[in-house]
Amino acid sequence: MNHIYQEPKNGNTTTLLLLHGTGGDENDLLPLAEMIDPEAGILSVRGNVDENGMNRYFRRLAEGVFDEEDLIFRTKELNDFLGEAAEKYGFDRNQLAAVGYSNGANIAASLLYHYDKPLQEAYLFHPMVPRKGLDLPDMSGIPVFIGAGSNDPICPPEETKELFSDLERAGASVELYWAEMGHQLTREEVDQAHAYYKRHRENG
Repeated sequence: MNHIYQEPKNGNTTTLLLLHGTGGDENDLLPLAEMIDPEAGILSVRGNVDENGMNRYFRRLAEGVFDEEDLIFRTKELNDFLGEAAEKYGFDRNQLAAVGYSNGANIAASLLYHYDKPLQEAYLFHPMVPRKGLDLPDMSGIPVFIGAGSNDPICPPEETKELFSDLERAGASVELYWAEMGHQLTREEVDQAHAYYKRHRENG
């Protein structure tokens, strides 16, 4: 998978897995990494699916309607790639923090839904429920931050609340922040995510 890798600095052991939104690429979320933890390593991955010239991580049948077969395949593809990248670059797969927006947040959530502790933590901006009716893996000890828009036309509040409940029932430590906005990613959400990231480490 096309990607950017940067080593962590000053003894930092966390690697931020950056996952862009529809139509983005591996450069899009680099400023977010700088805001969340400028000393963390970076693995920023471009989605392998082309939807009318727009990069995505998995196919969809319509807006908000996922192609579940492709989602399962692409989630495995990403999970396998993360193992290969950890071996190639020498970072700790167990200290991988996903930072995803929209389609990228959905594939990050899908990793959590389909695999046993594939991420140390996750920062999901405007995610949806990747699949409904699954028996979820044990997510005890996994911090998850969700940034949502109260007026998001693509990801309605009910969807966000369902995801929150799923993750909480699976044992994740979930914090949900509502911005009074639509689907766009806001600075206040990123600031709240940074605060959660920092607080988690101070209390760790």
